[in-house]
Amino acid sequence: MKCDRCENPPAYTRKYSGEKLCSQCFSKSIVKKTAKTISKYKMIKHNELVAVAVSGGKDSLALLKVIHEMSLTHSFRIKVITIDEGIPGYRNEALEIVKKVCNELNVEYKIYSYKDLFELTLDEALDLRENEKTSSCSMCGTFRRRAMDYAAKDIGADLIATGHNLDDTLQTFVINMLSGDTTKVGWMNPDTATNSLRKIKPFCEIYESEIVFYAFTNNLPFQSEPCPHMNEGIRTDIREFLNSLENQRSGIKNNLYQSIIKVSEVMKSSDSNSKNKTNCEKCGSECTGKICSVCTMVLKLKSNQT
Repeated sequence: MKCDRCENPPAYTRKYSGEKLCSQCFSKSIVKKTAKTISKYKMIKHNELVAVAVSGGKDSLALLKVIHEMSLTHSFRIKVITIDEGIPGYRNEALEIVKKVCNELNVEYKIYSYKDLFELTLDEALDLRENEKTSSCSMCGTFRRRAMDYAAKDIGADLIATGHNLDDTLQTFVINMLSGDTTKVGWMNPDTATNSLRKIKPFCEIYESEIVFYAFTNNLPFQSEPCPHMNEGIRTDIREFLNSLENQRSGIKNNLYQSIIKVSEVMKSSDSNSKNKTNCEKCGSECTGKICSVCTMVLKLKSNQT
């Protein structure tokens, strides 16, 4: 048996397409598909500075490698930003991996911590929450998005690139639908045309399983210690459910993704909130009310300290 693109033996089979690829051709296909996605949605423009958000996990490190490879032949620059949530025994390993990979690639990086930005680590914030139904993932996500915005502006970046893959998009869509938060569906379109800081997801059309294989076949070191809060939310259950469907019906994830994009386009065009955005009275960040969700959360938590 041979690779469909060369004479080498195959190492990976894409069940949804039937392709059999060797490690080298597989890696090239990931780079090519990422470049195609970036081009299709005009994610990166000439001479822009891209802040690559790297956590130390497989997705973000794979993205860094691919984006770095592309930057060598295309007219854009990259710097790495890493967010430290302050979770004892978890983030230290990842921070060391990020430093190691960035030094090997000769890419400038900077670490930003929740403690410095919000005067609270994630664990401290969780201890102060009043409603236990507010998951750690929800709180962490709110802080992380603001931290990345701050980091990107601090280094003078034009946009932020994250390692979110196709599976992440599907899971987020299902979570939003189950929680009744349909307005967020309109924000899921990869089209990033906006006047504010752009956020791109170059891996948005690539399966998580393919990112895993890309990381392994390229010998990328990535964090082995799982987040201690990862099973508190519903995302893990949804991931397992979608994987089960894909195993039984190859390509169903791709079909669902295409449906989500179509629904998102409709929702985005009819979303009145996107037309009524203002700036937070506390921090100046873009939001839909007087005070943004981050400032509201921080003020609430700090009031619980007294």
